[in-house]
Amino acid sequence: MEEQPIQLQKRSPGVLTRLKRLVADRRGVGAVEFALIAPLLLSLYITSFEITIGLSVSKRVTHSASTIADLVTRETSVDKTILMTMKDVTASLFAPYTPNTLSIKVTGVTLDANGNPTVAWSWDQADGRPYAIGSAVQVPADMHIANSFLVRAEVSVHHELLMFMSGLLPSEVRDLTISREYFYRQRLGDSVNCTNC
Repeated sequence: MEEQPIQLQKRSPGVLTRLKRLVADRRGVGAVEFALIAPLLLSLYITSFEITIGLSVSKRVTHSASTIADLVTRETSVDKTILMTMKDVTASLFAPYTPNTLSIKVTGVTLDANGNPTVAWSWDQADGRPYAIGSAVQVPADMHIANSFLVRAEVSVHHELLMFMSGLLPSEVRDLTISREYFYRQRLGDSVNCTNC
């Protein structure tokens, strides 16, 4: 009879030994760290991009309202045809953006002998009259000068935020309305009349 060699069975390493090897093993650490940090980096990048776009739109809204008021106050008299060109002025100031739901309102405000401001005329981009003639107007305190005239320009734009995790924020945060209002005094004469507003 042949003798068979005795095979020694290797004992499997204990749990502690395997745990020590796992802790000591550094392969793949970089990939795991990147997988943990990547969503945060991506959200920071998108947030900074959105803030940049939002600030750019806000700057254009401010510049548009100021420019409209400035252009109207350079005239002694305007009409709807002149005021309709303000849409083109705003579009050129917003380039290369195309504003969503743009709203433009221009109002002539007269202040009586007591410095009470009321609407003399008003116009909006739909060629309508947004405010009733004679209605009261909120004017900054330092502009309450008796027997004077002001032009108020209002521009507002709807701005949607790009959200890659849209379920995290309420809809009010994703949809913003950016608006600005400017008051300018007339430059020539006593007032700026609108002949057909």
